[in-house]
Amino acid sequence: MPRQHIKRETDLQIISEWIEPGARVLDAGCGRGILLEHLAKTRGTYGVGVDINTAKVASCVKRGVNVYQGDALRVLGEFADNSFDWVILSRTLDEVGRPADILDESLRVGKRVAVGFVNHGYWLNRWSLLATGVRTCNEVFPSPWEEAVPSNPVSVAAFEGYCRRASVRVDAVAHLRGDWRRPCRWWPALRAGYAVYAVSRG
Repeated sequence: MPRQHIKRETDLQIISEWIEPGARVLDAGCGRGILLEHLAKTRGTYGVGVDINTAKVASCVKRGVNVYQGDALRVLGEFADNSFDWVILSRTLDEVGRPADILDESLRVGKRVAVGFVNHGYWLNRWSLLATGVRTCNEVFPSPWEEAVPSNPVSVAAFEGYCRRASVRVDAVAHLRGDWRRPCRWWPALRAGYAVYAVSRG
């Protein structure tokens, strides 16, 4: 199964378990709206999506998902404090220009924030850089650096360090191994391939 489909299943399973029935949810970087559609059907949530890609926004509309087309930081700024029970940032921080600002606004707009990201500190990524001097190319990062979209190499250690410095409370966490399916219970900074955090302002 392609890695993007595994990631989708991972988000559906983990985030669905965290979000309470009837919650108000904003998905910043919602893609085609599959997660919001799933949450509405299984948890009875009220969902709003944000994505800058016009084709993905059109797909959301076809699914009946409420969606804004545009920059996530700008759209977040239009909402009042605690407008949502949850804000979802699933592989969003990897691709935005100002990740700290997105996190700050998400924590303002949402009572809790679910953050999912590829762990760039995963041991195979470290080994590739050490052995070859360049970022690895694989199904997770299929493009060489000159063709890749702008990215922020988030790692488990870096994200947890940010949470400590910014006084962000970690309410729940799921670390998954390199297959993005099995739990990683030991040394996640090195052995986890994917991570999902639920965070809030203490």
